[in-house]
Amino acid sequence: MMTLIIGGSGSGKSGYAEKYTDRLSDGIEKFYLATMQVYDEEGKKKVEKHRKMRQNKHFITIEQPVRIEDALQEMKSREKSVLLECMSNLVANEMFLKEQIKSPSEVVDSVIYGIEILRKSVTHLVVVSNNVFEDGVRYHCMVQDYIKTLGMVNERLAKLADEVTEVVVGIPIMLKQEGK
Repeated sequence: MMTLIIGGSGSGKSGYAEKYTDRLSDGIEKFYLATMQVYDEEGKKKVEKHRKMRQNKHFITIEQPVRIEDALQEMKSREKSVLLECMSNLVANEMFLKEQIKSPSEVVDSVIYGIEILRKSVTHLVVVSNNVFEDGVRYHCMVQDYIKTLGMVNERLAKLADEVTEVVVGIPIMLKQEGK
């Protein structure tokens, strides 16, 4: 089963995703795939905040900033739940890898390929992504390409997912639920 949880910055989506993954994972191992690359003090603070949030939740953390499917090498258990946090970091990492900037279509194909491999290999996959599309601001063309790419990834994830939930001010709103 795959679930996409989306929301704006500070919406409560991470906390909700952790609780949601915990509920799904009764008796099976839980993995937290962290995609953020830390470059500065603000990044360190964000990582520390997320570590504290899941401190007593028994997640096994795997740092995987690119090629998300490679994280499977570290997951030995047969049944497993995976919380992937978060798509906005993964898309940026894949798009701006080293000095090379990949095209939006390359990034979408690469990220979706990794997600599909994960989805087929785990019991539960919970993917967290950001809604960065509503501020109405016109950005530099590279940033616009990134936003467009993240939007395309989110759209593809929503189609692949069994469930899609948007978290708004801490309140989960079900957008898609297969079979119901």
